[in-house]
Amino acid sequence: MPFNKVHLVFLILGIEIATARGATQDLPIYTDNALAQGWENWSWSSDINFAATDLISGTSGSSIFVNSTQYAALSVKLEGTFPDYAGLRFDIAGAQPDLTITIQSTADNSQSPNILLSAISKTIVDGQFSSLLIDFNALPGSGAQLGNGTWDRLTFQAGGNGAVYHIDNIVLVDQIVVTPQFLSAEPLANDLVAVTTVGAVNLTDIHVSLNEKAVKIANLTTYIPVDTPSKTITYLTLGSVLKPGNLTITAGGTSFAYTLPSVQKGRISQSVKTPINPHIYGVNFPTSASYIQHLGVTISRWGGNAVTAYNPFGGFTNAGADWYFENRGSDQADDWMEWVQGAGSDSLLTIPALDWANYKAIIDQQKFDPYNADAGNGLLPNGSAVSPPTDPSRGYVAWNTTAAKQWLSGLKNKPAMVAIDNEIEIASSTHQDMHPDPMGYDEELSRVVQFATAAKEALPDVLVVAPSTCSWWFYWTSVIGFADDTAAHNNTDFLPWFLAQMKQQEKIAKKRLLDYLDIHYYYQADTSANDDAAKALRLRMTRSLWDPTYVDESWVGSNPQNHQPNPTVVNLIPRFKTLIAENYPGTKLSVSEFSSSDDTDITGGLVTVDMLGLFGKYGLDSATYWATPDEMGPVGLAYWLYRGYGTFFGSSSVQVNLSTPNPDTQGVFAATNSKGKLSLVIVNKNPDVPISFDLSGVPTGKYFIRHFGGEAGVAKWQTTMTLKSATYITVPAYTALFLLQQ
Repeated sequence: MPFNKVHLVFLILGIEIATARGATQDLPIYTDNALAQGWENWSWSSDINFAATDLISGTSGSSIFVNSTQYAALSVKLEGTFPDYAGLRFDIAGAQPDLTITIQSTADNSQSPNILLSAISKTIVDGQFSSLLIDFNALPGSGAQLGNGTWDRLTFQAGGNGAVYHIDNIVLVDQIVVTPQFLSAEPLANDLVAVTTVGAVNLTDIHVSLNEKAVKIANLTTYIPVDTPSKTITYLTLGSVLKPGNLTITAGGTSFAYTLPSVQKGRISQSVKTPINPHIYGVNFPTSASYIQHLGVTISRWGGNAVTAYNPFGGFTNAGADWYFENRGSDQADDWMEWVQGAGSDSLLTIPALDWANYKAIIDQQKFDPYNADAGNGLLPNGSAVSPPTDPSRGYVAWNTTAAKQWLSGLKNKPAMVAIDNEIEIASSTHQDMHPDPMGYDEELSRVVQFATAAKEALPDVLVVAPSTCSWWFYWTSVIGFADDTAAHNNTDFLPWFLAQMKQQEKIAKKRLLDYLDIHYYYQADTSANDDAAKALRLRMTRSLWDPTYVDESWVGSNPQNHQPNPTVVNLIPRFKTLIAENYPGTKLSVSEFSSSDDTDITGGLVTVDMLGLFGKYGLDSATYWATPDEMGPVGLAYWLYRGYGTFFGSSSVQVNLSTPNPDTQGVFAATNSKGKLSLVIVNKNPDVPISFDLSGVPTGKYFIRHFGGEAGVAKWQTTMTLKSATYITVPAYTALFLLQQ
């Protein structure tokens, strides 16, 4: 792996290292009463006082007071660029404001990874300034580099509840001094200690003891991740294998201590196999060809609410109720598929199935986008929907199966799959300007049949996925409801009824019109607090994907509202495979939207590792994450673990039998590839203790390993090691480990 040319890490010398990117002096952005010369105010939907005197920092005579509404921002742009600075320093005060910081280029629309203020500090208080620093060589949260670019804009964007804060002394700094530090030293696999560092630490001053006896360090291997070079990892190969007891690693003046647990016994049975469909490793709207290749994305979906009104002849989408029913400039779907497929990913293309396609924004509504007076929210001042609805012909052109066939037949790039619209069962809410009346069973079936027929006529080999239902509630009924619509259909829940009807349609059409039953699955339990209890809940609720004994810890567990067996238990994949077998055998199962419930927290990454493992184990046929996980963030790392940079988990899931399984705190997955090589993924969901396994059926020998998480935070590491014995395999707390037999 290449060293970063401006941040070489000298591993033996105990000195501080200064990182610089070529600037010769600091560049002020705001210091007193106004933005510095050359900076412009590009903020939106925020009350801002650039000369507030109610709270100031240090000797400054003023600060900026910001009151941002939902998703609004303080944003400033330089007349020029700032590509050569080492970092950003600022003082901030507020009640831990919910802010996301981004560095942008208006020249090419490139943007840094999102930087959560909470990833820099969780102790920001009202009435008192905290001085914070963002290192452009190690962006908080991801550890990624900002990289070279025509950077000219900084944005502090509020979250869904807005943000109120003071900010002062905003400066781009030309140099940051990195203090040498041992961040973590953790037991790993069979005989490794993984030591994570920043700066120029002294690696000769590391000592290991197990049960009060010194353990020889037989070898050191240092790895600098290509994507996060600010943190370095050194793997210490021990002279003896790990075992239960007290492990202590001293590094310089820092000590790390662990109680290594007794093993959990298990067996890997390679003779019991389930094929892994590679399409389970998909995402919605990948950002670039390199993103697809770095994360190993296998299928990319063009979907979501915005594409319901997509006009392929005009080349734009519409946000619907998500954002003022507003047009969005968009790539043509054909062009999008060209680069997606060129990068090695198949494509899932959504076909609009309502009666209109967008051509301009709708007007005359109660609340408007502050930067587009033609884009309203569709509500009257009292909060009720505009009634009678706006005439769709004011904002849309007619759309039908003839137009759809014309579009699909003319595509230069053919999708592997097509979805018949997106969550159209709730169109009266998300697109009430186009379809104000509630949609029932019969109308939704009719639209799927019509547009699936058109798709198969235009693209005979394409696979149709439908109905892309939004949530657990609407798996079983329509907007019209149980008392009316479900009752009118012999009290048959919607998706079982839909499957049976599509089976009948095959007889009429003399061909399949439905290849995949497609659903969206979002956990219903509330983990928004993101405290210890919420994180533990997030990590155990993956049981809803497969466990017939797990009563959902949400309203589903007490008010399921369906006529299904064991209705308080989701048991998602086995449940729907059974419904398919009963109502339309041969149909595959797709989940074209799913989420970890928190993309930015390490637990979100561990949840995604667990989900991807379960998708393979239980034979899901396709899955695409909503929406586009940050490549360097926890969820992106879950994809990297299984598929990154051309190293794959396997083609067949093999059986794992644990003597004392505990899915609340761990997941163990195994697979084999076409060469018969074994791979393992083990995820430790415990926040503070390692876990260890004795796994029979795991060959000894050389393995390639990857892991992320642990005490060093979100970072990705890899090396090769020799597994001397499978009787003691250790995974640190909050860590996901991948092992691939060589």
